[in-house]
Amino acid sequence: MDFARLRTLRELSLRKTMAAVADALLISPSAVSQQIAQLEDETGIELVERRGRGVRLTPAGQRLVDHAGRVIGILEEAKTDLAELKKTVAGELRVSAFPSVAASLIPPTIRAMSTRFPDLVAIFEELEPDDSLAALRAWQTDVAIVDDLTTSASLSETQVEMLHLLDDHLHVLLPRDHPLAERPHLTLSELATERWALDTTSATYSDVIVGACRDAGFDPIINARCHSFEVVRAMVEAGCSVSINPGLRGRDYIGTLRLKEIRPIITRRIFVAFRSGERRNPAIAEFVNALRGVVASMTGPR
Repeated sequence: MDFARLRTLRELSLRKTMAAVADALLISPSAVSQQIAQLEDETGIELVERRGRGVRLTPAGQRLVDHAGRVIGILEEAKTDLAELKKTVAGELRVSAFPSVAASLIPPTIRAMSTRFPDLVAIFEELEPDDSLAALRAWQTDVAIVDDLTTSASLSETQVEMLHLLDDHLHVLLPRDHPLAERPHLTLSELATERWALDTTSATYSDVIVGACRDAGFDPIINARCHSFEVVRAMVEAGCSVSINPGLRGRDYIGTLRLKEIRPIITRRIFVAFRSGERRNPAIAEFVNALRGVVASMTGPR
């Protein structure tokens, strides 16, 4: 059985559609379909069932995916062993993180790594936490930064190791001339009659905000669903809306917005994740150390 086709089948088990697998593997959907068909010819058994636009693995397909996962894991473990023996920090390291954390942590970490280890190429991809964990499980990224606020998967799963990096508090964003702008902190219930702008790039994050408002006793009146923080900020700066912002995202902000702490505090815990056992890989170990150094240098919100 061809190894690349086994990997394609495993991706299909995770992503459910030919189009999603094609995007992940950087090939066409027809190429994905052809690889699966060729693998079925090789094994002599049906591996997938077509269901509308998606597919479902047959029992034989799922059994083969289980074996493929172990094969891929063994090969990755072998690569880690060799890298550990060479004790060299070189080659390519794939890193993923979500926007509000990536902007603060990734550039200084990559800069530090490139200074110390010029033979290592760190390649960054912006992904939401759930997508980062899926990429980690699928060996499409080596290091992922995730949080416990927007991640639906368990942070204690055996395939992945997690190291706590920092805690980040959410803040209310207010226009400069808002009646509450001079208050040191606010409760969400004090904003029950406001209009809200939400960054809906991550549906999970916006759901967390709506859920927090409902816990405070009201449904937020949403007058802007945005796909970038820049638009959210523009809506608040113009006095059209209020919003909630991760603390990290406001660290370097220079403008007219007022950032206010929420009471009770809403905290998200941020972790660096990698596949179990792979911290033995010198490149991953050094990247994690550099990342923790960047976090240690951050003394708090500015």
